Amino acid sequence: MDYTVEELQKNYEKFLTYIDRHIAPERAKQLKQLYTDHAERIMLMPASSVDHHHNTFPGGYVDHVMRVVDCALKLKELWADMGSYIDYTEEELVFAALNHDLGKIGTEEAEQYQINESEWHRKNQGKVYKMNPVNPFMPVPDRSLFLLQQRGIKVSFNEYVGIKIHDGLYDEGNKPYYISHSREAKLRTNLPILLHHADHMASRIEYERWERSTDVAVAMPKTKEKRKPSVPTDISEEQKDDLMNVFNNLFK
Repeated sequence: MDYTVEELQKNYEKFLTYIDRHIAPERAKQLKQLYTDHAERIMLMPASSVDHHHNTFPGGYVDHVMRVVDCALKLKELWADMGSYIDYTEEELVFAALNHDLGKIGTEEAEQYQINESEWHRKNQGKVYKMNPVNPFMPVPDRSLFLLQQRGIKVSFNEYVGIKIHDGLYDEGNKPYYISHSREAKLRTNLPILLHHADHMASRIEYERWERSTDVAVAMPKTKEKRKPSVPTDISEEQKDDLMNVFNNLFK
């Protein structure tokens, strides 16, 4: 997707309104300071580095995060309607959704995504961006939480675990949280599960948008046709029916 400069600015300003609407004043002020300190970087960031992942274009990060928040709020209503425990506040849900991918901005000193200068990798592997080698390795959820604590932004238990394991079982390290063998070890909040669903939904929608906008949609394999037997013509209609019944039973 190609956003104009005006559209990038408008999306970023809309993104900041989510903080004003859902986050308590003290933390809202801290978050907005963090985001405005890195406004240009965040405004131009993609949500991923490979074109067939999701939102691999300038402005893709902001677009993705807002979609995750919207999905999370709608899923909260669905979970409530279906009788699930709502054992977290709306602020906790939105805070976790807003910051689930915060680590993708990189460090305070340097951005994480850089344009891949290799045309071969862009063309043949879809690697539009590369990771900035200046930044030390950290999984995205860990860096998200690290950046928040660097700014002294308080995080509740529900928010912490929601951000930490929002990738669900796509991350092997999350297994102890999701796969438990005792009542005591089970998750104490539904927030991480709901946030994972919201993130997964948003990412899938973004992939489908990318696929529809390109000519690389993968064709579904055709259903294998049943074998059509040839029936001799010099036999009676009754014999033909008997033969066809045999063939139909063989090639079900």
